[in-house]
Amino acid sequence: MEQVLSDIKVLDLTHYVAGPYCTRLLADYGAEVIKIEKPGEGDGARRMGPFLKDDPHPEKSGLFLHLNTNKKGVTLNLKTQAGVGIFKELVKDADIVVENFEPRVMSSLGLDYETLEKINPRLVMTSISNFGQTGPYRDYKATELTIFAMGTLMITEGEPDREPLKFPGYKAQYLAGTYGAAVTMGALFGSKFAGIGQHVDISILECMLRSGEGSGRLIGYAFGQDEGKRVGHRREGAYLSGVYPCKDGYVSLLSGGLPYWPRVVAWMGMPELLNDPRFADPKLRPLHHGDFDAIFIPWLMEQTVKEAFQSGQKHGIIIVPDYTIDQAVKDPQLNARGFFTEIEHPVVGKITHPGLPFTLPAVLAQPQRPAPLLGQHNQEVLVGRLGYTVDDLTRLRRQGAI
Repeated sequence: MEQVLSDIKVLDLTHYVAGPYCTRLLADYGAEVIKIEKPGEGDGARRMGPFLKDDPHPEKSGLFLHLNTNKKGVTLNLKTQAGVGIFKELVKDADIVVENFEPRVMSSLGLDYETLEKINPRLVMTSISNFGQTGPYRDYKATELTIFAMGTLMITEGEPDREPLKFPGYKAQYLAGTYGAAVTMGALFGSKFAGIGQHVDISILECMLRSGEGSGRLIGYAFGQDEGKRVGHRREGAYLSGVYPCKDGYVSLLSGGLPYWPRVVAWMGMPELLNDPRFADPKLRPLHHGDFDAIFIPWLMEQTVKEAFQSGQKHGIIIVPDYTIDQAVKDPQLNARGFFTEIEHPVVGKITHPGLPFTLPAVLAQPQRPAPLLGQHNQEVLVGRLGYTVDDLTRLRRQGAI
C-alpha cells in the first residue's frame, strides 16, 4: 500500500521534542525524512531518558526512539564549509526543511530562508521556536515551564491555597509539533499547486494560547469574565468531581447535569439519598460536597478500579480508571483498535510504540522503520544520492564535516 506522502522529501534539522515530533508525523505518512545531526553528539534527546535498563546511551533513549521513528539519519557539521555545502546540495531536491534552533542560528550558519529559497524557490521551511522569529522575546531562553506559565495554563492548575502547577511531560512541545506538521502541509499544498515557497514561523507560546484551554480563557477574558482560578482537582460547582481512591488504585469521574444525580444514587444503591435535604436540591448539592464525599469515598474504596469502572459505565456514569503505563498498554479498547505497534531496533531490540490516534483505512500510516543510529545513512544519502565516493566520506569524516 502506497503512503500518501511517499514523494515528499524532508530535511530535518530538529532536536529534542517539538521539531522532531513535527517531522515524525510527516514521516509516518511516508515522507522521506532525513534527520541531520551533529557528528559524534547527535540530537540532545539521545541523552534524555527513559533508557533501556537505565543505561544512558545515545541509541537507547526511549524519547529519541519514539520521536524519530521512520526517519533516515545522517551527520553533518553545519559549522564547517563542507557541511553547509552538503546541506545546500540536499536542499536542491527537498520539498521541506524543518528546524527548531533559536531564531538567530540559521542565519548565523548562512542557512536562513532567504538563502535557501534562492537554491530552491519552491521550498517550504518551517521554523519552530519558543516565541517565534520576531518580537522582543524572540531570543529569550525558555523551557516547558516557561511556556506553561506564560501560556496561562499554570495559573489555573493546582490547589487553591498553593502555588500554580505545570502539567508533567512535554505537552507544549507536542502541541507545537502537531501544529507544525499541519501548517507545513498547508504550505506544501501551496508549493505544489502554486509553485510558491513559504517560511512557516511557529511560536510554541502561541500554540499554547491557541490551544483549547488557553483560547477558551482568552475569549472569556474578552467577554469580561474572571480570568480563572485554581480549584484543585474538583470542578467548581460540582458535588462529584476529580480523582477518587478505590481498593487498588484511583478513578476519575465527574458529575453531569440534572439527570445525573439519580444515576449516581442508583449506582451506589442508596435511594435514600434522593430525599436527603443536603442533596435533594441541585443548587445545594455542591455546597455539601464534603458531606457527600464522606458517604461516597468509603463506598467506592470497597471496589477495585475495574469493578468501579465497569459498574459506573453500566449506570451511565462519567468514570474512567487512572491508568499506569502497564495498564494502558494492556487496555482492551486500545488493543482492539491496533493502537500499539512493535518495531525492531538494532540496539534495543523489539519495542512497543504508540501509534497514531486515528485511522485512515485507505492509507498506510504506522511506524515501519526504527529511529536511525547516529549517521546510519551517511553512505546511502551522500554516496547514493549526491554522488560522493566512499573515499570522499573518509576525507569528510577526518575534516569533521560528517
